[in-house]
Amino acid sequence: MKNTKMMVVGFVSAVAISVALSTSLLAKNNVPEATEASVEASRLQSLAKFTKVLGIVEQYNVDGLSVDQLIDKSLQGMLSNLDAHSTYMDKKSYDNLKTQTDGEFGGLGITVGMRDNALTVIAPIEGTPADKAGIKAGDIILKINAKSTLSMTIDDAVGLMRGAPKTPIDITIVRKGVADPIKVHIIRDIITVESVYTRTIGADILYVRVTSFDKKVASDVKKAIKKHATKSKGIILDLRNNPGGLLDQAVELTDLFVNEGIIVSQKGRNKADDVTYKATKSATITDLPLVVLVNEGSASASEIVSGALQDLKRAVIVGEKTFGKGSVQVVMPITESEAVKLTIARYYLPSGRTIQAVGVAPDIEVVAGEVKNHDKSFNIKESDLKKHLESELEKEGGMIDVTEVNATNKTVITTEQLTKDIQLKEGVDIIKALIIVKGK
Repeated sequence: MKNTKMMVVGFVSAVAISVALSTSLLAKNNVPEATEASVEASRLQSLAKFTKVLGIVEQYNVDGLSVDQLIDKSLQGMLSNLDAHSTYMDKKSYDNLKTQTDGEFGGLGITVGMRDNALTVIAPIEGTPADKAGIKAGDIILKINAKSTLSMTIDDAVGLMRGAPKTPIDITIVRKGVADPIKVHIIRDIITVESVYTRTIGADILYVRVTSFDKKVASDVKKAIKKHATKSKGIILDLRNNPGGLLDQAVELTDLFVNEGIIVSQKGRNKADDVTYKATKSATITDLPLVVLVNEGSASASEIVSGALQDLKRAVIVGEKTFGKGSVQVVMPITESEAVKLTIARYYLPSGRTIQAVGVAPDIEVVAGEVKNHDKSFNIKESDLKKHLESELEKEGGMIDVTEVNATNKTVITTEQLTKDIQLKEGVDIIKALIIVKGK
């Protein structure tokens, strides 16, 4: 501790010398240089204050933490207080990130984010363990096993939820409209996702579902549109519960539908981080009427696509307000085993509006649910009651059970299935009207 005190005193002395030198420089140099000197002096004074506090905590804190531990905690606190996505990654966190990007791992199949300082499900990925267990967009994760998520970073939460395939995990969630917390038991598995699939609705409407933005999304959607080009008169692009992914795929997907204008711009503190992505006429493949479906599980790349198509007056956006994730993070190694993930820029739509914490508001707001049919009154024989109740328990509500649809019919969406998804039904009605208007 004596060495620490000497270090602090020495540091303060250095600051004093620096301030003195700065004062003499002020007398000789012009105003801009004086400002730079003042900033440098302020920086040194702040570092001296930090070092002094570090020494006090090291000496008197009841837990007796080492300097290394205190520095790590300081870095974690500084980064996490910048925004919800910036964080300091120690060796364990950094190794977890490398595993996620380079290796095979078991997980739940959900994307999470911070909303109002609460760990919130952006969206479950269709067909994954979380989706099958009933996790929904907007659920707040209160506990992971026995650990509270309050004050937990996103990376720490993801690290806890990831694990070996076929291993169990319990998460406790809080859901809007449900009085008590819900405990969900999930078995981890390898996450494999069908990012793009298509169906037809009626004779002339193409339904394109994009579940996440991986490296083949734009090319797969392009192939689907060309395959159905002769019969399609309108397209429904479903981005609900799509948590995002690769920026270049969002840009390329939007470019399939628009032939000019800014798609999205990226602006940061440093001009070197500023990038503008524009549509190109050569990449556009269709001018068919377009409806885009979104909900609170649509985030990041999904918001770029839907927001750009809305601003460019190319599509009608139907559904619910999106999540609001419009910032750019980069991972910067600071040692071989440690790194910082830092927000360096934000995305801006063609109109100049930001997505971050705001989201994209649909042109036509439609709350998830089933289409009401007054012919289906609750009039049922006692002998059929058990079967009826069992079928009620199986209803998910909100949107079509894609897993079931994939298993039973891989080419069309039926009228009966449309009645289970009022947002899609509304989108179909709008497309039909747009087709009629275009044909006149």
